[in-house]
Amino acid sequence: MFVVYWLEGDVQRGVARFEPFEGGALTQALAFAEALRKRQAAGDGVSFVSLCSENPHAVGQAGVADPPADYAWKKRRT
Repeated sequence: MFVVYWLEGDVQRGVARFEPFEGGALTQALAFAEALRKRQAAGDGVSFVSLCSENPHAVGQAGVADPPADYAWKKRRT
């Protein structure tokens, strides 16, 4: 899953906005963020454009975490 975050209006009193995208929609999320950045460059009161992702199929918790007990990782050498 992807989410694009940005501020609209004055940086001090701007309104925080976000737009979620499904896991297979990275291209759409990037295009949306790029459109916001173009608005920012044109002076349209958009700032702090950021794209974040979260993998719902991650093996462990976000950050540093031990994998589940049934996770069998093996290093393969060729």
